[in-house]
Amino acid sequence: MNQLPVIVGFGGYNAAGRSSFHHGFRRMVIESLDAHSRQETLAGLAVMTGLIQAGEEGFATLEGTPLDLAQIEAQFADQILEATLIRRIGNRYFDVEATPWQQSVTVAPKGEKTSFILSKKQLPCRAPSSWTVNEYSDTHVEVVLEDNVEVRVDSYREMPVKSAGQLPDGFDVSKLYNSRFHPRGLQMTIVGMSDALHSIGIDWKDIQNVVRPDEMAVFAGSIMSQLDDNGFGGMMQSRLKGGRVSAKQLPLGLNTMPADFVNAYVLGSLGTTAAASGACATFLYNLKMAVEAIQSGKARVAIAGNSEAPITPEIVEGYAAMSALATVDGLKKVEGTDTPDLRRSSRPFSDNCGFTIAESAQFVVLMDDQLALQLGAQIHGAVTDVFVNADGHKKSISAPGPGNYITLAKAVASARDLLGEESVQQRSMIHAHGSSTPANRVTESELFDRVAQAFDIDNWPLAAVKAYVGHSLAPASGDQLVAALGSFHYGLIPGIKTIGKVADDVVQERLQISTEDIQKTDLDIAFINSKGFGGNNATGVVLSPNIVMSMLTKRYGDDAIRAHADKLQQVEAKANHYDQAALRGDFNIVYKFGKDMIDEQAIAINGDGIEIPGLSQKVEYQNSHRYDDMC
Repeated sequence: MNQLPVIVGFGGYNAAGRSSFHHGFRRMVIESLDAHSRQETLAGLAVMTGLIQAGEEGFATLEGTPLDLAQIEAQFADQILEATLIRRIGNRYFDVEATPWQQSVTVAPKGEKTSFILSKKQLPCRAPSSWTVNEYSDTHVEVVLEDNVEVRVDSYREMPVKSAGQLPDGFDVSKLYNSRFHPRGLQMTIVGMSDALHSIGIDWKDIQNVVRPDEMAVFAGSIMSQLDDNGFGGMMQSRLKGGRVSAKQLPLGLNTMPADFVNAYVLGSLGTTAAASGACATFLYNLKMAVEAIQSGKARVAIAGNSEAPITPEIVEGYAAMSALATVDGLKKVEGTDTPDLRRSSRPFSDNCGFTIAESAQFVVLMDDQLALQLGAQIHGAVTDVFVNADGHKKSISAPGPGNYITLAKAVASARDLLGEESVQQRSMIHAHGSSTPANRVTESELFDRVAQAFDIDNWPLAAVKAYVGHSLAPASGDQLVAALGSFHYGLIPGIKTIGKVADDVVQERLQISTEDIQKTDLDIAFINSKGFGGNNATGVVLSPNIVMSMLTKRYGDDAIRAHADKLQQVEAKANHYDQAALRGDFNIVYKFGKDMIDEQAIAINGDGIEIPGLSQKVEYQNSHRYDDMC
């Protein structure tokens, strides 16, 4: 029996905040929410950003004055909203006005003095004894050198790119656990996976008690590796800076490390592990492996996710050199102003000038349908297929190509064959790649229009969440997927609110592209689309919880569904307890460094299987008869 991969948990963090329990989605559609949902999410963000404090007794100002949800909204809403989504790059990453550029050397001729002007930011930390500094202006100084003095002076330059999708201001993931020497992408992996794990509402140990160790799988990675100082970035810069490469920088820089960290420090998984890379479609590549592992019966629980922390000067400079990113000068031309709104720098399907880079960590937990019912798991949806196709021969490796026609058409045909034409035509939506580049707005809209014609779809609702959270590279499709789950739950499709109108060259005869949230309470299907550099195209098919429950009822009967509902109450209560704790700033990070380690000498191996100390389920050998006709 082909098992259905059911989404039983999801979590992570991006520029919209915490993904579990749809809080990140709520931030995107905050204008369209009911008062309680809106105020609850604002309160959680206020705690994350350090604007207020919280404890078991509720919320309070930093001075200790109690606050209720309405008061938090009234006093702090503007500050909270400004501290989230796409915005000016904060100095915790680098100074966009004065980014370190190079080092210059100045030497005074022997027996002479020489002088030059420096900005006050350029003053070296240690000044030589044979120089004097004279005040020159409010921002600059005059440096006078004696003979034979060599001075290394840091140079700076203004970055043309000044905006990014950043985790909420004041939310420091490095302080949530003992993260010493961990690159930021791996810090985000730990906290993001912890969020997804707690969202399940079932103790991981209880899942391990009914699932064999080799029936679990983790597929996660990053495409840019870890390029900050604690990873590859620091390793490659070390010699030039006169430093020493550490023993951690190379291994922690590997792009497979998100999966390795999940296995080693969060789950303790002994099952299948891998990290697929496919440029901007990477999350869907990993999701495809997770889905196929469950459908084939090789895994009963599979986790797919990615973490990316690309807001570094080097990565930003690299994408900017490709003319891929929205620059301030480009936004000035697009908006027709000398003071462009950096919060609107990502403008999918409108007049735009490039994408906006972002950081994110997103993870989803899948179970086979039988296990989900057995454990009383929450059912947020299901993923039936992920299609991946390349572009064939190309001239520009970064340009769009034909492969996405294949992936999307296959996805729509698959959903049609499963649920019927009416469901696809009337109750489906697209989560567009929507990168905010001029090429993407045309090629992706043409793609959607042609596929819509082929399947007789009119007024196809479209979302492009990069308008809110930016382009997080590897996890980008994860940002789209968790937003789709929010649309299923709330009946809302986020509008593209960073644009005034759709660009004239966008093909939209059969599309519904709105600058306001779209209310649609009968969604059955979301198509998650991605067009990646290099010809990495993917489209995923995600079914709504209502459709999934209908399918499970047909397969297992009413009695099984009632039994699941009885168990579900306890599961939801446990999950909701975590949600309320996280709203108060208790994120309960799981980081088991050096804990629950397995004594290899205590492993029992025999002809029937392998028993692992501390685990109730053993590894069983496959009784394979695949080649009986040959052996």
